[in-house]
Amino acid sequence: MHLISIDDLSVEQIESLFSTSDGFLEVASRPIKKVPTLRGRTQVNMFFEASTRTLTSFELAGKRLSADVVNIKASGSSVSKGESLKDTILTLESYRPDILVMRHDKVGACRMATRYTNASVVNAGDGAGEHPTQCLLDLYSLRREFGDLRGMKVAIVGDVLRSRVARSNIFGFRKMGIDVRLVGPSTLMPPGVERWGVPIYEDLDALHDVDVVYLLRMQMERAKGKVPPVPSLREYSRLWGLSPARLRPGQRVMHPGPINRGVELTGDLADDARSLILHQVESGLAVRMAILYHVLAPHSEGDGLI
Repeated sequence: MHLISIDDLSVEQIESLFSTSDGFLEVASRPIKKVPTLRGRTQVNMFFEASTRTLTSFELAGKRLSADVVNIKASGSSVSKGESLKDTILTLESYRPDILVMRHDKVGACRMATRYTNASVVNAGDGAGEHPTQCLLDLYSLRREFGDLRGMKVAIVGDVLRSRVARSNIFGFRKMGIDVRLVGPSTLMPPGVERWGVPIYEDLDALHDVDVVYLLRMQMERAKGKVPPVPSLREYSRLWGLSPARLRPGQRVMHPGPINRGVELTGDLADDARSLILHQVESGLAVRMAILYHVLAPHSEGDGLI
């Protein structure tokens, strides 16, 4: 089983993942946070783009499940010498890994990898394509905070143009019955966004009736050699940045990280009790443990989960 897109999962499978995540969340509260679930399995984390949260959580998730975990980064691998992705996958396949967790700057790289390995491939972010495990941990965070997801209203604000998180979350949130809207300047909306079937607003007044404001990071590093979509980060912050004063009572704030304090949100909002950002990080470890378990479930030998 692979996890390349949030569309690979049904509502029932997502609910099953969340039930498993509940169990692994309890494991994290134990004095000894390790279980034998994936003992004898090999997990290779292939990260060809920079990452802190995703790489760390997948590494911890594998180790807490007792898997043998190997991390490969582009800067320290043969990719930096010109080796193709195909040849890297074929080389790793010779070691018979069970799971490949992969992040790459090209859309479709993770799906391509499935053609050259018998391992389960988990997409940890492919360019501006998708980031399904981020969507799952975000949904799980919302479930822990609000309970029933159906009928919730979430506004995704900011750099939709270059965001794989936005794409996965739009598809995944709607699948789980959440009302989604996009908010931001037209220059930060991708071509053809109208076909995504979600309303688009160019004013923060659209936040007035939502339960959650989901802020996206301004990904200026992806604008190399192109005309910047906004005049400056300072101008973006003035018009689109969020502060406590711009929230109504009861609203919550989410962000996939890393946050740019003073750009997408003010520092005091990042540290406010209404922020679920660290809640997302905590949820992410439990969800990624559940994902590693579930992608190998068809090959399990009936071992107990925890």
